[in-house]
Amino acid sequence: MGTKKFSVKYCVLLPLVLLITIFLLAVPTSFFGIEGLTVLQQRTIALFVFAALMWIFEIIPSWTTSVMVIVLALLMLSNKGLGFLMVDASGEKLEGIMNYTKIMSAFADPVVMLFLGGFSLAIMAQKYGLDVTLARFLLKPFGTNPKMVLLGFLVVIALFSMFMSNTATAAMMLAFLAPILATFPEGDKGKIALALSIPVSANIGGIGTTIGTPPNGTAVSNLETYFGMSISFGEWAIHMIPFVLIMILVAWVVLQVMFPFSTKKLEVNIPKNDKPTTWRTYLVWATFAVTILLWATESLTGISSNIVALIPLAVFVCTGTFDKEDIKQIDWSVLWLVAGGFALGYAMLDISKGGTGLGATLVNAIPFGEMSIILVFVVAGLVCYLLSNFISNSATAALLIPILCAVSSGLSANPAFAGFGGEKAMICFVATCASLAMLMPISTPPNAIAFSTGLIKTKDMLKAGAVIGIFGLVFAFFWLTKIFPFAA
Repeated sequence: MGTKKFSVKYCVLLPLVLLITIFLLAVPTSFFGIEGLTVLQQRTIALFVFAALMWIFEIIPSWTTSVMVIVLALLMLSNKGLGFLMVDASGEKLEGIMNYTKIMSAFADPVVMLFLGGFSLAIMAQKYGLDVTLARFLLKPFGTNPKMVLLGFLVVIALFSMFMSNTATAAMMLAFLAPILATFPEGDKGKIALALSIPVSANIGGIGTTIGTPPNGTAVSNLETYFGMSISFGEWAIHMIPFVLIMILVAWVVLQVMFPFSTKKLEVNIPKNDKPTTWRTYLVWATFAVTILLWATESLTGISSNIVALIPLAVFVCTGTFDKEDIKQIDWSVLWLVAGGFALGYAMLDISKGGTGLGATLVNAIPFGEMSIILVFVVAGLVCYLLSNFISNSATAALLIPILCAVSSGLSANPAFAGFGGEKAMICFVATCASLAMLMPISTPPNAIAFSTGLIKTKDMLKAGAVIGIFGLVFAFFWLTKIFPFAA
């Protein structure tokens, strides 16, 4: 079976993707029917199609595709790439050549640094037992009533997912939940609700902060790069944590209704933190608290949340708290995945901002300003949601958000667009839609982790994921456009 899958991917899909990409590179620019399209913009379109197909079919790991995208962009679009590709038939220099440092800076984008700092905090929390201590403390008030225990797990998982990777949170909480699930009598559907609380809450919780999940960082980075609009850690949290809390309550009700408890009492016994308490333990606690405080007070201190994220890393490294073994635990694949998306976003920029100008060309060629704003929101949200159920939400956001930045730029010609929250609402809405995709075991790593318990059938996940996800899409639209939009 594995050999057959390998042969289909590498013997059929990979050659097909390469042929499509080469075809898009070889045809004349007039083939696309876009007025004013340049050769470099055509190459950017081919690069987008290549990335999309590679991510959708998962021929190679998603992060590997991102690295290939950056390398191909350097070769085909930059001033230090293949020299013969940078001139036309008459030997004249092509318009819109990118500086190679612009493309390579995707690896050190401020949002990449934000995630790097976030990962260091999460690794230290696990290393010194902060996660176990917090879980014991936070779950205790919810008592032994099964419904309240369910709410407790939903809330605690969401909280951890705001600062740790969704996958790490799901794996940790499953370890705490497994002994509880084993006590359920045969036929009690409540154990399905508890098992589903892991992916549902992990996916929703990540929406709450800019470091909670990669699509959030992709949205923040592209808004800054494309429109010069900044969203601080604190501003995002103020707007999106209330959204997360409401969604958690909705999920709590949905899971109870679909999978009611027959058990009347549950004992939650999380083992004590068995790691020794040293001065480094207190250092990690203090650094965690100071970092969150600085993130929340960016408007007062003036220190960017991206810079703040590097402070704990510096503290941990200088004190020997963070060693070379800890560096290996950083999820470099996520950082490289989002970097590839940023590189695609840079290529969309105007020539004056160091890009190829593709975004402006699309805006001028396609009458976005005449389109129904609500229809654009609906289509963008649904495409993102459906795609994220089959490929990683990080790859979906990396692919769609740069395109939707160009769409938003065109929609800004319509005065009504500002009434729907403008560019910030559109981009943040799409990022949120990516995190609401949880229909199947393959949709997200937390889904797969929960499915591995053997307690959940695919139809259970599909049923709960569809109700919570579709409600979330509609609620996110109204939340970000009308109820609590970001300041312009």
